[in-house]
Amino acid sequence: MNGSPSVFLALREITKQFGDFSALDDVNLQISEGEFFTLVGPSGSGKTTLIRILVGMESPTSGEIHLKGNTINDLPANKRPTCMVFQNLALFPHKTVGQNVEFAMKIAGVDSQTRQKRALELLELLRLPLDFYDKNINQCSGGERQRIALARALAFDPEILFFDEPLSALDFRLRKTLEKELKDIHRETGKTFVYITHSLEEAMVMSDRIGILNEGKLIQIGSPDDIYNRPKNKFVAQFMGEVNTIAVDRIGQSRVRDSKTGGEFDLDSQAQEIDSGFLIIRPEVMKIGRSAQFMPNRIEGVLFNDYALGSRIQYQVRSADGENHWLIERLQDDPFSGNAGDSVVIGWRPEDSILVDQ
Repeated sequence: MNGSPSVFLALREITKQFGDFSALDDVNLQISEGEFFTLVGPSGSGKTTLIRILVGMESPTSGEIHLKGNTINDLPANKRPTCMVFQNLALFPHKTVGQNVEFAMKIAGVDSQTRQKRALELLELLRLPLDFYDKNINQCSGGERQRIALARALAFDPEILFFDEPLSALDFRLRKTLEKELKDIHRETGKTFVYITHSLEEAMVMSDRIGILNEGKLIQIGSPDDIYNRPKNKFVAQFMGEVNTIAVDRIGQSRVRDSKTGGEFDLDSQAQEIDSGFLIIRPEVMKIGRSAQFMPNRIEGVLFNDYALGSRIQYQVRSADGENHWLIERLQDDPFSGNAGDSVVIGWRPEDSILVDQ
């Protein structure tokens, strides 16, 4: 996003109760016009409930939703300038591609010539052949249906598009392709996208900002870089990918002690001011073997196994007592020349670790 976009959509103290169960708990959020914002969280975290409230399919128990400064809590779904792309797509199987794309325009009373012109423009935007206009939906592949569902949503010309895990049912290769295409389409249209997913990778690839939900609470909001490199707590750090985690107690301004083993480690000078918590070290910043010998923080262990991860190799090192497991990653073209069972030294710089609370 360029410039300083204004607040477009604001949620203030949104709570949703289902009986005694709190699906959302005091959620506050501001989304800018033209932003690609993604809500990420495990199953049951409240993502779908929040999206359903935003599109008008559910009402909050308390709190306010503001769109362009106006409260829309009581505005029906069909009156909101929003559109939802569902996980199951909800396309009409008995209609052609063109009829599906034009559906909202037809309901709105747009004439057939204008509808067809807009539908063909959207097929072109979504990289679908124009002769798909007369093709039956049942003849389209999963990836093609995803594009058609998005074209239908854009035909409505909404101010905000909401996406409820639309790529989750696709195979890996197609999902990777559509992640990039969605980001391109967002850039080309300038629309505000609000996307929900349980996939960290989807969120990292596509989003301007990410919100992490857990048990109905919005834990942290930030850019993909902020969330990944500066997690607020242990849950966010572990949710954002594999990490090495040590429970520690602070014993000085820049020093902590492993609560289990008694080992001591240097901290980054900018570490949080907390007495106890967790030291987080990502596998890609850890060193192994000769490159670890002169690191300020070092641990001795035994090489247990290695795993090929495409362009990277991940090594698992276990402490002598087998209590702690450490993950270290190196590029395939810079492998560690060790064998399972070898004694090894691993290490990291203080500035490559993050001290977080529970």
